[in-house]
Amino acid sequence: MSMKQEALDYHENGRPGKIEVVSTKPCRTQADLSLAYTPGVAEPCREIHADPDAAYKYTARGNLVAVITDGTAVLGLGDIGPLAGKPVMEGKGILFKRFADIDVFDIELDVKNPDEFIRIVKAMEPTFGGINLEDIKAPECFYIEDKLKKLMSIPVFHDDQHGTAIISGAALINAAKLQDKALGEMKIVFSGAGAAAISCAYLYVRLGVKMGNIMLVDSRGVVYTGRAEGMNQYKKPFAVDTPKRTLAEAMEGADLFAGLSTAGLVSPDMVRSMAARPIVFAMANPDPEIGYNEARAVRNDLIMATGRSDFPNQVNNVLGFPFIFRGALDVRATTINEEMKVAATKALAELAEKADVPQSVLDAYGVASLTFGPEYIIPKPMDPRVLVEESVAVAASAIDTGVARDKSFDLSAYRNRLEKLAEKVNTTQS
Repeated sequence: MSMKQEALDYHENGRPGKIEVVSTKPCRTQADLSLAYTPGVAEPCREIHADPDAAYKYTARGNLVAVITDGTAVLGLGDIGPLAGKPVMEGKGILFKRFADIDVFDIELDVKNPDEFIRIVKAMEPTFGGINLEDIKAPECFYIEDKLKKLMSIPVFHDDQHGTAIISGAALINAAKLQDKALGEMKIVFSGAGAAAISCAYLYVRLGVKMGNIMLVDSRGVVYTGRAEGMNQYKKPFAVDTPKRTLAEAMEGADLFAGLSTAGLVSPDMVRSMAARPIVFAMANPDPEIGYNEARAVRNDLIMATGRSDFPNQVNNVLGFPFIFRGALDVRATTINEEMKVAATKALAELAEKADVPQSVLDAYGVASLTFGPEYIIPKPMDPRVLVEESVAVAASAIDTGVARDKSFDLSAYRNRLEKLAEKVNTTQS
C-alpha cells in the first residue's frame, strides 16, 4: 500500500477525522442531567459572574487551547485555504493531547483580512485558556500575533515562529558547547527570512549571539544595508553592510547555517567553505536544504540537525508547544513572554545533557543508549521528562516575570503532579 493511500485510510476509516469531544462527568440519570444542565448549571454560572477567574475552577477553560489558522501557509503546501488545512489542525490537537493532556478545539477561519481575523479571535477569548496560531503566512503572522498579544489576557503563541526558534535554540546551545564556540563570536547565516527564520534570529540574540553576526538570505539573496527589493519592516533590522550577495558567498566562513527555506539550496561545496567545526541546521521539511549524509560526507567535523525523524537531532516543534502551553495554562498566565521562551529553550538544552534517558525512550527509537554528543544535542519527543522539565521551567518563569495569575502556585507540588501526568500520558499511549 502506498503512503498516500495509507494516510487517506488513516483519516477516513472508522469515525472520519482524528478527534472527538468526550464528557468528563457522568450524564446517565435525571440527577446527572439536573447538575450538568438546568437547573444545577446556574450555580457555577453565578460564581463565574461574580468572579471571572472561577471559570478556571468550574469549566474546562484552563485546559483548552484553540488551534487557529487561516490556511495561508499550511506545512509545505502553501496557501491551500482553511478547509484543506483542517487535517493539520486536528493533528496539532492530537499532539497537544498526546504529549501534555491539553484539550484543543481546531478553528479554521475563512478570513483574508488580518484585522478581521484579529477581531474574530479576540471575541473568542472567554472560551479558551490559550491561543495557538498556526500556518499563517508572513508578514501577516507577525502583525496578527503582536496585536492579539496586546488585546488578549490569555497566552497567544504562533508556533510556526517560536516553536522552531525554541527547539533549534536548544540545539544551538548544545552544539556550540560541543564545538567549543562562544555564542557571542559565532557567524550565523539564515536561508529564509520568513516568520520562523526571523523568530529564530531574535531568540538566538537573546541567547547571546550578536545581531551584527547574523546574515539573512531570502529568495532575492543577502539582506544587506540599502537593499530595496523584497524588504519589509521585519527584515530591515537584520540588514548588514556586506559585499556578499548570494547564499554561497554568505556561507563562506560561517559557524552556523540555519535553513528555514526549501530543499536542495545548499551544495556540498557550500558546507565545505564553512568555518572549522561548523554547525548545520537544515530544517526545511520534508526535505532539508542539504541531506544529512551529503553534508557529513564533506565535513566530518560538523554537527547537524534536520527536521526529519530518520536522522539524528530532529528539530521537532512537538518538543515545544505542548509543554510551553502546559506550564502557561497551569499558572494561568496572561501571556507567553520572551523570558518563558528562553526558559523553555534552556530546559531542553539541559535535559539533553542528563544521562538517565528512560529505557522506554531507547526502546521507542530502537537504540541501546543516548549520550550527549554530536548525534544527541536535543531530547527526543517521546521522552517523558520533557513534560516535567520544560513545563516547570515555563511556569517558574511566568511566576518570576509576574504574568502568572495564580499567586500561590507551588512549584514543588507541581513537579510531582507533572511526574504523575507524564507516567499517565505515556502509559495510556504505549
